[in-house]
Amino acid sequence: MRSPTPSSRRALRLNDLALLAVVLIWAANFSVVKAALADFSPLAFTATRFVLASMLLYAYVRGSGKRLAFRRSDWPAIAALGLLGNTAYQTLFIFGLDWTLAGNASLMLATVPVFAVLIASVIQRQAVAGRTWAGVALSFLGIGLVVLGGAGAVRFGASTVRGDLTMLAAALAWAAYTVGSSGLVRRYGSVALTAVTLWTGTAGLLFLSLPAVVAQDWATPSASAWIGLLYSAAFSIALAYVLWYSSVRRVGSSRTALYSNVIPVAALAIAWLALGEVPTILQAGGAAAILGGVLLARLAPQRVEPTPAHGSMAPSETRAHFVESP
Repeated sequence: MRSPTPSSRRALRLNDLALLAVVLIWAANFSVVKAALADFSPLAFTATRFVLASMLLYAYVRGSGKRLAFRRSDWPAIAALGLLGNTAYQTLFIFGLDWTLAGNASLMLATVPVFAVLIASVIQRQAVAGRTWAGVALSFLGIGLVVLGGAGAVRFGASTVRGDLTMLAAALAWAAYTVGSSGLVRRYGSVALTAVTLWTGTAGLLFLSLPAVVAQDWATPSASAWIGLLYSAAFSIALAYVLWYSSVRRVGSSRTALYSNVIPVAALAIAWLALGEVPTILQAGGAAAILGGVLLARLAPQRVEPTPAHGSMAPSETRAHFVESP
C-alpha cells in the first residue's frame, strides 16, 4: 500500500478543515435561527431563507457547469420529494425550533439515521439487525430523557414538548425523503438532486408562506436578525451543502459521516454559550443515549445504501443524503 504523498496529506487536512467548518456552521445555525425568530415569523423567515439559498445554489450550479438533465418521467417524483424534503421538513423544522430549545432541536434531528433505517426496513423489506434495534431503543430512551429532563424548561408537559415532537416529525420527514430519494440519487447524484428538490421545495414554501410573508413587518427585525437570516441561507444551506458533498466525493462517506455525529454536541455547546441553555444531568444523559443509539444504528449491518448506477456516483453520495441541513 502506497503511503500518502505530501500533497494528498495537505488535501486531507484541508478537507477535514472544511468539514469542521460545516459542523460549526450547522451547529451554530440552531442558535442563530432561534435568536432570529424573535424578530421574524417562522414561515416568513424560512421562505426568505430558501429563496436566497436557491438563488445562491443556482449560481453555483451554473458557474460550475453542472448539467441538470432529468427524465420527464422522474419529474413527479422529484416534485414530491421537493415538497417532502424541503416544504414539509423545513416547515416542521422552523416551527419545532420556535417551540423548543436550540439544543433539544439538534438532538431530535440527530435521530434521522434511526428513522431512515426503520423506514427502509418497511418500504424496501430489509432485515433489521439486532444492533440496529438496540440503537433505536437507546435513541428513543434518550429522547424521553431530553423531553423529561431540563431545569424546569424541558420537562414533560412543558411548552417545549410541542416543539420536541414537531422536531421529531421533521426528522421523520427527512428520513422518508432520504429513503425515497435513493433511486434518484443513484441516477443523478446528490448535488443535482439536492439542487432541484430544493428549488421545487422552495416553490412550495413560498405558496405556503405567502400570508406570513405579507403580514411580516420587514422594518421591525434588528440588524442581528437580518444577519442571522443571511447566515442561515448563505452558510447553512448553500455553502455547507457544497462543502459537504465535495468532501463525500473526495474522501467517501465513512470519513465524512464521522463529522455529522459531532453536530448535536457542538449545537448543545453553542446553545449553552450563546442562548444560556444550560443542560441538566438528565438532558446530558439523554443526549449521550441519542448519540449512542444513532451510532449503533449506523454501524449495524444494513442495506440502506444502494449501489452506483451508470457510473454517475458512488454509494457514499447516498449515505451523505442522511445528513439534513438545519
